Amino acid sequence: MLFFVGLGLYDERDISVKGLDTVRSADVVYAEFYTSKLMGTSIERLERLYGREIEILSRSEIEVDPSWLDDAREKNVALLVGGDPMISTTHLDLRLRAIEMGIDTRVIHASNIASAVPGITGLQNYRFGRSATVPFPHIARGKRIVSSTPYDAVKDNLIRDLHTLLYLDIQEGRLMSINEAAALLIEVAEGRGDSGFASSLAVGIARAGSEDICVRAGMLSDLRTYSFGPPLHVMVIPGRLHFMEAKALRILAGAPEELLSGYVL
Repeated sequence: MLFFVGLGLYDERDISVKGLDTVRSADVVYAEFYTSKLMGTSIERLERLYGREIEILSRSEIEVDPSWLDDAREKNVALLVGGDPMISTTHLDLRLRAIEMGIDTRVIHASNIASAVPGITGLQNYRFGRSATVPFPHIARGKRIVSSTPYDAVKDNLIRDLHTLLYLDIQEGRLMSINEAAALLIEVAEGRGDSGFASSLAVGIARAGSEDICVRAGMLSDLRTYSFGPPLHVMVIPGRLHFMEAKALRILAGAPEELLSGYVL
C-alpha cells in the first residue's frame, strides 16, 4: 500500500491523528518538500514527534525516476507532503503510476492553503475562480521574461467578479515574497497599458497556520512595500465583494474603508 499523507499548513503538529497513525505504522516513510514547505518545523522535529526516520526525496525522484515506488509492492509506504496530498498534480501523477503498477493507494487528507484562505480572509470560498502561480522571472536568449499568466488569470476572474488565489513561487533556496509578487504583477500590467491595476484591492497572507500569521489588505501597490515577515506567502486579488466579505476584510485584514467602498456588490 502507498499512503499519501498530508502534513497540513505550518508545523509537525498539523498532521491529523489518522495521518500520524499511518506514519507510525508504515514500514517505510518518505517525504518531499519542493511542492510545499512546512516553515514552522524541521525534519528532526518531524522525526521526533512521529517516532520514525524520514527519507527526503528529491524532485527528480518524484517526477522523473520514482523507483522507490517498488517498495510499496511488498511494504506499506507513507509519502509525506505539505498541505493536502492531492492539491498538486505531481502527487496525482504518482498515484496513477502506482495504481498502474498494481499498488493499492490511500490518501490521508489535511488542511491546505486553498481551504484555509477563505477562513483567514473572510472571502467566501465559492467565489474563487481559477488560481495561478506567480513564478520568478527567468532569462531566455539573454532577455528577462516575466510570466503574464497570473495577471491574465486575475483579469479573467475579475470579469466574472471572482477572487483569485495566487501561489508564490518556491524554488531551491528561493521563496517568493508578497512584495516581489505584487511588483511583478504591476510590471506586467503596466506593460499591457493597464496603469490602474496597481490600485486594485489585494490581500497578502504570510505564515498561514502559525500563531504569528500576518494578513493585510490594501492596494496592490501598497503590498509592494508592506513588511509581511518570513515566508510562506500567498496573495489574493478579490473581485467584487459581498458586504460581509467587505466587513471581514476591514476587520480581519485592515482593509481601508475608502478602498472597499468601490468593491461592494
